[in-house]
Amino acid sequence: MTAPVKVSSALLAYALCVPAAHAASHVFLVQNSGWMEPFYTDPRSPYKALVTEVVQAAMAPDDALVLAAFNQSLPGAPSPRALLAQQGKPDRTRLRNVLNPLEVARKPNSTALADTDLGEAVGAAIDTALGGKPGLVWLFTNNRNSPNNDQATARRNREFYQLIHGGKAIGKALAFPLKMPVQGAQYRAGGLMVYVFAVQPQGVRELDALLASGRLRQVITEPPARLKPLDQDTVRLVPARVENTPGVRYAVLPDGRLRAELDAAAPAPGDARITWRIENAIYPYTISAAHIDAQAALAGHVKPVRLEPDHVRDLAPGKPQTLASSLGLPVANLPGKWSLAALRSAGSAQVLPGRIEVRLADQQLELSQAFRQRMAELFPGDPLPDIFTPPESLQAARATLPVEVRLQYGAGPLMALIGGAFALLGATGALALAATRGRKVVVTVDGEQRTVRTKAGARTPLFNAAGDQVAELHTTLFGHTLANVREGANVRLGR
Repeated sequence: MTAPVKVSSALLAYALCVPAAHAASHVFLVQNSGWMEPFYTDPRSPYKALVTEVVQAAMAPDDALVLAAFNQSLPGAPSPRALLAQQGKPDRTRLRNVLNPLEVARKPNSTALADTDLGEAVGAAIDTALGGKPGLVWLFTNNRNSPNNDQATARRNREFYQLIHGGKAIGKALAFPLKMPVQGAQYRAGGLMVYVFAVQPQGVRELDALLASGRLRQVITEPPARLKPLDQDTVRLVPARVENTPGVRYAVLPDGRLRAELDAAAPAPGDARITWRIENAIYPYTISAAHIDAQAALAGHVKPVRLEPDHVRDLAPGKPQTLASSLGLPVANLPGKWSLAALRSAGSAQVLPGRIEVRLADQQLELSQAFRQRMAELFPGDPLPDIFTPPESLQAARATLPVEVRLQYGAGPLMALIGGAFALLGATGALALAATRGRKVVVTVDGEQRTVRTKAGARTPLFNAAGDQVAELHTTLFGHTLANVREGANVRLGR
């Protein structure tokens, strides 16, 4: 690798700035080494205008940025050198005022043009400008990586790509190859590469959100070439045709998700025949060979998905292949009709998130011929396409298709439960009334009939004509009994 990174004080100070929690951090690295001479001296060069527009498209109003020029750090000439650091998106006028004076750098105390160290610049952006925090690092370069005027650019580029693939901080990396013919006094160039590196998982989410917004496509219309990761979401499954089965209705939502609607009262559904399009999602690579298998996961239960065929061959970007499958939803763990979830959803549908997971084993990737041809046109003589190769260890990959399962519950169980609740309330009320209502009981003591007023739960003493207690009348909800009858006493219920 290179010597220890030295950066300007302005770039170092930015590491102490903590942006708002909802904001993203961007570091824009603009190469100004000797190989970039035509991008600065050609009066028709759109280089600085491109940087301005990418900054405008990439940043949200509250995001933070460092805009820095880079070449190779030398004593007395630190690199990267911060040109602008601020919280909040700068307007175009300020960006132009910062970029317009920027010129091709020269070595200290020399007329020789400065060399380039791509790895040093990216390392400084991650470790110093971002200070180890999440963010996006943007790199504008012509891909000529030549520290200390090293002519072994293939080896230096390989080191750069090893930094990308092997560096744990970078979670996602994309490259945009752009046509930009420029002619300078010393060199000419036909293209420019714009890289973006997402640092840490939060940076990956920020980059995905930016790509989904479409803002960047308004400036860069070329599709991004993915450098990393090459073991996740390498393919997309798109349902093309679904055959409904008894008890379940399938539909494909506008965003490509598969929806299955089930009746909770119906018997367990059978397997459905689904025709898929499997698409390559890792431009510019062709999946020359891979074995595939899939499984459906729902409510904590997993069931295999049978695919026909179970492999792909020469799956190039933009050229999908057709797969047939037999899909049975794993319904064993779905809430029953008497469950709390079912009662809460009575008369409507409960939406359960699920997914279909696709795994590729023994994956073999190769750079697509179309991309090789494009690189040869933009960077003639550049060894880049030969080293734009994924690590050999990446032989497995996975992808996920979200599935939405709508479980329809009837109102019958809820109505039955409500009816039972009302019946229970009625019975409880009747018991309460019976417990508090007064009662008249006829008893006979020594041949004399008496009417005794009592109520449930009462114990009423019974006396003879001489005033002696001869028994007790016990009253419950269910009737009356005599207790503690005195020996020899003549006491009975009724006449």
